[in-house]
Amino acid sequence: MKEQLIHYSINICSAAAILVGGYFIIKYGLMLVRKALTKAEQGRYALVVRFVTSVIEKIGWAFVIVMALDKLGVNVGPIVAGLGVTGFILGFAFQESLGSLASGLMIAVNQPFKVGDYVVVAGNEGSVTALDMMAVTLATPDNRKITIPNKAAWGQPIINYSALDRRRVEIIVGIAYGADISLAKRTALETMKAVPGALEDPAPMVEVKSLDDSAVTLTVRAWAKTADFWSVYFAGIQSVKEAFEKAGVEIPFRQVDINIRQIPAQLLGSASNNLV
Repeated sequence: MKEQLIHYSINICSAAAILVGGYFIIKYGLMLVRKALTKAEQGRYALVVRFVTSVIEKIGWAFVIVMALDKLGVNVGPIVAGLGVTGFILGFAFQESLGSLASGLMIAVNQPFKVGDYVVVAGNEGSVTALDMMAVTLATPDNRKITIPNKAAWGQPIINYSALDRRRVEIIVGIAYGADISLAKRTALETMKAVPGALEDPAPMVEVKSLDDSAVTLTVRAWAKTADFWSVYFAGIQSVKEAFEKAGVEIPFRQVDINIRQIPAQLLGSASNNLV
């Protein structure tokens, strides 16, 4: 009994030493990995760093615990086999979640958007308020919260309105067919140049877009900083409308021309007889 007690004591001390040593090794290893990843990408991929360090930490602790149990005389073979079977079952059951996890890793690596960007993701438009390895959270302009699984976000085109520093403002306006097109273009161009926030370079432009049923349609384009897009857009619409009114350029209502021709008397008489 004395020899067995000594043997068990040694095993317990060995297992404890493995756990303590494993703790410090994992902690030091995670610090090195986190430092290396952060330095390599200048802190751009914080989400990837968190994910990689989390995976390394869990795998490290799994090895340490198995080694400690082995020192205590526990047969770890069935445990490892059971973990493998359990992992397979869980992987099959949570394949959608694993798909979102993999897509989250792709989003973290490629960075099509970041928190604070205004985007269109999976057909939903809003500002990114949260981003993790499983889902993207948007706040819509009317203050709704939308949570989108990363699998759906990465599987469709992503539009990022905040990625670039400039955006083009485009205003579509129709003028009457009898209006002076040159006057309308000059008026709209000078008006857009005076709109606060409209950039001088690239310069605003106005061109005829199409000849529609009720109007000659002009496209008025100007560039603005991304943060000023909506203020320039709204101010531009109002300014062009007011400038056209002052210049006498008519903006027509949608209309349909109906031409009534005189009906010959013989046809009118024939139609009367048929009705009788």
